[in-house]
Amino acid sequence: MKNRIISIILSLIVLAVFSTVQYDAVLKQLTNDRLVTKELLMEKSTDGKDKTPQGDEQVPDQTDGSETKETKTKTEVSTEEIKKSSLSAKAAALVDASNGRVLYEKNGNEELPMASTTKIMTCIVALENANLDDVVTVSKYASSMPDVQLNMVAGEKFYLKDLLHSLMLESHNDTAVAIAEHVGGSVECFAMMMNAKAKELDCEHTNFVTPNGLDADGHYTTAVELSRIACYAIKNKEFLKLISTPSWQFTEITKGRSFTVNNKDRFLSLYDGAIGIKTGFTGKAGYCFVGAVQKDGKTFVSTVLGSGWPPHKTYKWADTKSLMDYGTKNYEMRQVFYSGKKFDPIAVIKGKEKYASLYYEGDISLLMREGEKVHIEYTMPSLLKAPVMCDTEVGTAKYYIGDALIGKVPILTKNSVEKIDFTYCFQKIYEIWRHMN
Repeated sequence: MKNRIISIILSLIVLAVFSTVQYDAVLKQLTNDRLVTKELLMEKSTDGKDKTPQGDEQVPDQTDGSETKETKTKTEVSTEEIKKSSLSAKAAALVDASNGRVLYEKNGNEELPMASTTKIMTCIVALENANLDDVVTVSKYASSMPDVQLNMVAGEKFYLKDLLHSLMLESHNDTAVAIAEHVGGSVECFAMMMNAKAKELDCEHTNFVTPNGLDADGHYTTAVELSRIACYAIKNKEFLKLISTPSWQFTEITKGRSFTVNNKDRFLSLYDGAIGIKTGFTGKAGYCFVGAVQKDGKTFVSTVLGSGWPPHKTYKWADTKSLMDYGTKNYEMRQVFYSGKKFDPIAVIKGKEKYASLYYEGDISLLMREGEKVHIEYTMPSLLKAPVMCDTEVGTAKYYIGDALIGKVPILTKNSVEKIDFTYCFQKIYEIWRHMN
């Protein structure tokens, strides 16, 4: 009995020593298994029996809930209908407010002055960096601004909420400066805040110098980027309440002077579903307007810059109506997320499991015109290194219409894979030894 115990102990010692010596070899062999798995998966892809998890894929038509063999190729949106309308504006853009996708543009990326449509950014920066109940003290500089103005007097005090109504309903220039000085400390610092916000919204061809939009060197934007700013602004509930208010009454805090401001946006009554947004005019910019329409579950934002000069004050309304008609008549909301995609597993180096399974989930709804096609580009690594946690993002599915990126969906791991360690290798060697005996 004693000899048997000694024999077992000696066997275990030998096994432990052997395991230590063979650890690297076993680890290398297990890693090779993963590489073989990868090669097999690639062979399946190249012989046409399976799809590679990387690259470009065309999306089956899902409008009726079923898959077809129809392919989705890159196409350009036809703009023939809107071109026939002969827009007066120097530059114009129509975008899907849900994601900022450009549906139509005329000189949409040309840098131009934008007059009082600037106040869209002034308003949103103030809403995000101050409180509506803040008390704003009017400076001498603010009170000196030219028409259009609230006619404030230096030293007067107003609640920020009241001044924002003055800003957006009647476009008062003195109000814009008073707000800027209160929120930013100075007009210059507030302009820096406006430009920082523009960069945050990926507006690379926009630069603010003034908070009111009066003509100034270096003060410009584009029709596309101003539309993008407006899309962001209308997602703010307070902003929406401001631009849709018919009229607003308020009093100055110290002396009690009474004021009434009325909404000057005629588009609200000209177009069914209109929700704003802002007019503008200077001698350099011409007539400008940023509009928004919400109808039948669809929201459009349009911008027209340089849409005529006096006496053609109504051109901006005609241009905006043409843009909105084009959008509402030709675009419908569709779900384009492709749920039928099956991913090949990814081989895992130094993992206790040979591979990690993948999945993705999403919801990409957007406005689409008949004939538009969606394609998807899948990007992910060819190998993973253990340890791998479940629900880890390892890739991305990018959805495109033409060259326009319309959405991204993360590709995630479905299972965890632990890293191979000495204990795991010892167990594998023990299993081999046991079977040999």
